[in-house]
Amino acid sequence: MTTQPPATVHTFTQRLSPTPRGARLARHLALNQLHAWGIPHDSDTSDTVAAIVAELAANAVTHGRVPGRDFELRLSLVTGSVRIEVTDTHSGPRPPGPGAVRKPLPLAESGRGLVIVEALADRWEVLDREPPPGKTIRAEVDVPPWSAHFHGAPSVR
Repeated sequence: MTTQPPATVHTFTQRLSPTPRGARLARHLALNQLHAWGIPHDSDTSDTVAAIVAELAANAVTHGRVPGRDFELRLSLVTGSVRIEVTDTHSGPRPPGPGAVRKPLPLAESGRGLVIVEALADRWEVLDREPPPGKTIRAEVDVPPWSAHFHGAPSVR
Protein backbone atom coordinates (compact mmCIF):
# COMPACT_ATOMS: atom_id res chain seq x y z
CA MET A 1 0.00 0.00 0.00
CA THR A 2 1.40 3.40 -0.94
CA THR A 3 0.36 6.57 0.75
CA GLN A 4 0.42 10.00 -0.77
CA PRO A 5 2.10 12.82 1.11
CA PRO A 6 -0.37 15.16 2.77
CA ALA A 7 -1.57 17.99 0.58
CA THR A 8 -0.04 21.27 1.63
CA VAL A 9 -2.43 24.18 1.51
CA HIS A 10 -1.28 27.74 1.95
CA THR A 11 -3.90 30.47 2.30
CA PHE A 12 -3.85 34.25 2.13
CA THR A 13 -6.95 36.28 3.03
CA GLN A 14 -7.41 40.04 2.98
CA ARG A 15 -10.47 42.27 3.32
CA LEU A 16 -10.30 45.33 1.09
CA SER A 17 -12.28 48.52 0.67
CA PRO A 18 -14.78 48.40 -2.21
CA THR A 19 -13.01 51.14 -4.13
CA PRO A 20 -10.83 51.26 -7.25
CA ARG A 21 -7.84 51.54 -4.90
CA GLY A 22 -8.96 48.37 -3.09
CA ALA A 23 -9.22 46.54 -6.42
CA ARG A 24 -5.69 47.62 -7.44
CA LEU A 25 -4.37 46.59 -4.04
CA ALA A 26 -5.95 43.13 -4.43
CA ARG A 27 -3.97 42.54 -7.63
CA HIS A 28 -0.75 43.83 -6.05
CA LEU A 29 -1.19 41.66 -2.93
CA ALA A 30 -1.94 38.60 -5.08
CA LEU A 31 1.26 39.04 -7.10
CA ASN A 32 3.35 39.45 -3.95
CA GLN A 33 1.77 36.42 -2.30
CA LEU A 34 2.34 34.23 -5.35
CA HIS A 35 5.98 35.32 -5.39
CA ALA A 36 6.29 34.41 -1.68
CA TRP A 37 4.87 30.97 -2.53
CA GLY A 38 7.50 30.47 -5.23
CA ILE A 39 5.51 31.50 -8.29
CA PRO A 40 7.72 34.20 -9.80
CA HIS A 41 6.56 37.56 -11.11
CA ASP A 42 6.02 37.58 -14.90
CA SER A 43 5.43 33.82 -15.08
CA ASP A 44 2.39 32.65 -17.03
CA THR A 45 0.74 31.51 -13.80
CA SER A 46 1.40 34.82 -12.04
CA ASP A 47 0.13 36.86 -14.99
CA THR A 48 -3.01 34.74 -15.29
CA VAL A 49 -3.83 34.92 -11.58
CA ALA A 50 -3.20 38.69 -11.58
CA ALA A 51 -5.60 39.20 -14.50
CA ILE A 52 -8.32 37.09 -12.83
CA VAL A 53 -7.89 38.87 -9.48
CA ALA A 54 -8.05 42.25 -11.25
CA GLU A 55 -11.30 41.35 -13.02
CA LEU A 56 -12.99 39.80 -9.99
CA ALA A 57 -11.94 42.65 -7.69
CA ALA A 58 -13.16 45.23 -10.23
CA ASN A 59 -16.49 43.37 -10.40
CA ALA A 60 -16.74 43.32 -6.61
CA VAL A 61 -16.15 47.07 -6.52
CA THR A 62 -18.45 47.88 -9.46
CA HIS A 63 -21.30 45.39 -9.10
CA GLY A 64 -20.97 43.99 -5.57
CA ARG A 65 -20.35 47.15 -3.61
CA VAL A 66 -22.40 47.65 -0.45
CA PRO A 67 -21.63 50.91 1.37
CA GLY A 68 -19.72 50.24 4.57
CA ARG A 69 -18.86 46.65 3.68
CA ASP A 70 -15.55 45.37 2.35
CA PHE A 71 -14.92 42.66 -0.19
CA GLU A 72 -12.60 39.76 0.52
CA LEU A 73 -9.75 38.29 -1.49
CA ARG A 74 -8.67 34.76 -0.64
CA LEU A 75 -5.85 32.92 -2.38
CA SER A 76 -5.03 29.31 -1.71
CA LEU A 77 -2.10 27.32 -3.01
CA VAL A 78 -3.46 23.81 -3.13
CA THR A 79 -2.05 20.70 -4.74
CA GLY A 80 -1.73 21.53 -8.42
CA SER A 81 -3.40 24.93 -8.54
CA VAL A 82 -3.91 28.43 -7.21
CA ARG A 83 -7.48 29.05 -6.04
CA ILE A 84 -8.76 32.62 -6.19
CA GLU A 85 -11.90 33.63 -4.30
CA VAL A 86 -13.42 37.09 -4.28
CA THR A 87 -16.42 37.56 -2.00
CA ASP A 88 -18.76 40.52 -1.70
CA THR A 89 -21.92 41.11 0.36
CA HIS A 90 -24.24 42.38 -2.38
CA SER A 91 -27.58 40.58 -2.37
CA GLY A 92 -28.54 41.43 -5.97
CA PRO A 93 -28.89 38.94 -8.79
CA ARG A 94 -26.15 36.35 -9.13
CA PRO A 95 -23.85 36.72 -12.10
CA PRO A 96 -23.95 33.99 -14.73
CA GLY A 97 -21.80 30.95 -14.10
CA PRO A 98 -19.45 29.00 -16.35
CA GLY A 99 -20.81 28.50 -19.85
CA ALA A 100 -23.59 31.07 -19.38
CA VAL A 101 -21.51 34.25 -19.73
CA ARG A 102 -22.52 36.28 -22.76
CA LYS A 103 -19.98 38.23 -24.75
CA PRO A 104 -20.72 41.96 -24.70
CA LEU A 105 -21.50 43.90 -27.83
CA PRO A 106 -18.31 45.12 -29.56
CA LEU A 107 -18.77 48.78 -28.50
CA ALA A 108 -20.05 48.06 -24.98
CA GLU A 109 -18.09 49.82 -22.24
CA SER A 110 -18.41 46.97 -19.75
CA GLY A 111 -19.31 43.31 -19.48
CA ARG A 112 -15.97 41.68 -20.24
CA GLY A 113 -14.85 40.71 -16.73
CA LEU A 114 -16.38 37.24 -16.51
CA VAL A 115 -15.62 36.63 -20.20
CA ILE A 116 -11.95 37.12 -19.30
CA VAL A 117 -12.24 34.92 -16.20
CA GLU A 118 -13.88 32.18 -18.25
CA ALA A 119 -11.12 32.38 -20.86
CA LEU A 120 -8.22 32.35 -18.38
CA ALA A 121 -9.32 30.11 -15.49
CA ASP A 122 -8.97 26.35 -15.70
CA ARG A 123 -12.12 26.10 -13.56
CA TRP A 124 -14.47 28.64 -12.00
CA GLU A 125 -17.85 28.90 -10.29
CA VAL A 126 -20.24 31.26 -8.55
CA LEU A 127 -21.19 30.35 -4.98
CA ASP A 128 -23.54 31.81 -2.41
CA ARG A 129 -21.65 33.59 0.37
CA GLU A 130 -21.60 31.84 3.71
CA PRO A 131 -23.09 33.43 5.71
CA PRO A 132 -25.48 35.31 3.38
CA PRO A 133 -25.93 37.81 1.84
CA GLY A 134 -23.56 37.93 -1.08
CA LYS A 135 -21.60 35.71 -3.40
CA THR A 136 -18.15 34.28 -3.94
CA ILE A 137 -16.61 33.82 -7.33
CA ARG A 138 -14.00 31.09 -7.20
CA ALA A 139 -11.51 30.46 -9.98
CA GLU A 140 -8.60 28.05 -10.22
CA VAL A 141 -5.43 28.25 -12.27
CA ASP A 142 -3.36 25.11 -12.65
CA VAL A 143 0.25 25.43 -11.55
CA PRO A 144 2.99 23.76 -13.60
CA PRO A 145 5.13 21.31 -11.59
CA TRP A 146 8.32 23.34 -12.25
CA SER A 147 7.08 26.18 -10.04
CA ALA A 148 7.74 24.16 -6.88
CA HIS A 149 11.48 24.59 -7.44
CA PHE A 150 11.52 28.37 -6.96
CA HIS A 151 12.30 29.99 -3.61
CA GLY A 152 11.78 26.86 -1.55
CA ALA A 153 8.09 26.81 -2.34
CA PRO A 154 5.97 23.94 -1.10
CA SER A 155 5.41 21.08 -3.47
CA VAL A 156 2.46 21.77 -5.74
CA ARG A 157 2.40 18.52 -7.68
